[in-house]
Amino acid sequence: MTDSAATDDRDLKARHRAMWASGDFPRIAAETIGDVGPALAAAAGVHAGQRVLDVAAGSGATSIPAALTGASVVASDLTPELFETGRATASAAGVELEWVEADAEALPFADASFDVVLSSFGAMFAPRHQVVADELMRVVRPGGTIAMTNWTPQGTIGQFFLMMAPYMPPPPPGFVPPVAWGLPDHVRELFGDRVTDLRFEERVQPVEQFAAPSDLVSYYRENFGPTLVAYARTADDPERRAALEADFLAHAERTNLAEPGGRARWEFQYLLVVGRRA
Repeated sequence: MTDSAATDDRDLKARHRAMWASGDFPRIAAETIGDVGPALAAAAGVHAGQRVLDVAAGSGATSIPAALTGASVVASDLTPELFETGRATASAAGVELEWVEADAEALPFADASFDVVLSSFGAMFAPRHQVVADELMRVVRPGGTIAMTNWTPQGTIGQFFLMMAPYMPPPPPGFVPPVAWGLPDHVRELFGDRVTDLRFEERVQPVEQFAAPSDLVSYYRENFGPTLVAYARTADDPERRAALEADFLAHAERTNLAEPGGRARWEFQYLLVVGRRA
């Protein structure tokens, strides 16, 4: 990597860290996708005596359920600002984890040092997909398990990111959308023959706590880092701000599955990926 490319990479990572540190991601994770972490740990077969790494762990929505099995868990993330909430949640749950600031593209762990490597809606957001896949493979032991949950491009959240794209900072050269991790063929290509028993399952996370689509829009506008970035970028352009607001509300209304007159309801579709290192 040239000096210029390295500088660009550091700047990109700094922007990512700032984005996910803004708002209240721990609240969003707990209130909208709280069931996914325990489901991922269960699908990976995490159990006592194992050494487990959660990549892009955030505030521990997957790490903590994994630790509750009795496993020894390392929660790693590019955004350590999220760890304070994670530590408090882990303490309340009666478990201890190791919290490590780490880039998913350059994990600071030895080769083959974990029995299980997990990532729930996290590693998929690192920009260089092949580098991430190689790192996940590197740190899991032969015969060990890699398990992920990734948003699908056709699902509610995948379409949300597509809707937000015109309002976000321009992507770096060679950009591949994060939701490509929600495509089985893309995951197969990234892991290749280094993974055996690779299986995929499409799942949904129901979201039913909002009375109306406008409430969901307000919630994400106030709490979700990427949405905060988009709104900040349109702050000085009332026309673009109005377009963003209209697009966001239209997306929330279009994906609302409620019956006429009923309480709003969404299904957030994701891909469960489980495989074993050859």
